[in-house]
Amino acid sequence: QVQLVESGGGLVQPGGSLRLSCAASGIRFSVYAMGWYRQAPGKQRELVASITSNGTTKFADFVKGRFTISRDNAKNTVYLQMNSLKPEDTAVYYCNANIRTVAGLPINYWGQGTQVTVSS
Repeated sequence: QVQLVESGGGLVQPGGSLRLSCAASGIRFSVYAMGWYRQAPGKQRELVASITSNGTTKFADFVKGRFTISRDNAKNTVYLQMNSLKPEDTAVYYCNANIRTVAGLPINYWGQGTQVTVSS
C-alpha cells in the first residue's frame, strides 16, 4: 500500500519558519518526482515546489527565495523548508509523488495534508 504522510504543520507568526516532512512508503521513492501542493479555503490546489528524481527543483513564483524543497532518498522523505512565511501562505499542504509510465501516462499519489496557518 502506498502511503505519503505529511507532518510539521502548525501555527506560526508572519515571518516565521516551518519545515514540512513527507514520509513515503510503498513506492520506489528514488525514481519518483516529489512535489508540495497547497490548497487554501475556496481556492484551487496549486503547486508550491517540486523536485525530480535527479534533484532538479522548481518553485512557484510566490515562494521563490523563501521556500526550499529537498529529498533524502535513504529516508524516503521529502521536505519543504518554509521561511519568511506570510498570511497568504495559510493552506493545507499536500505531498505528491509522481511518475510516468513508459507509455507516458502519469501516476500520482497524495498525502492527507498538513495544515499551515500563518497569523499574528
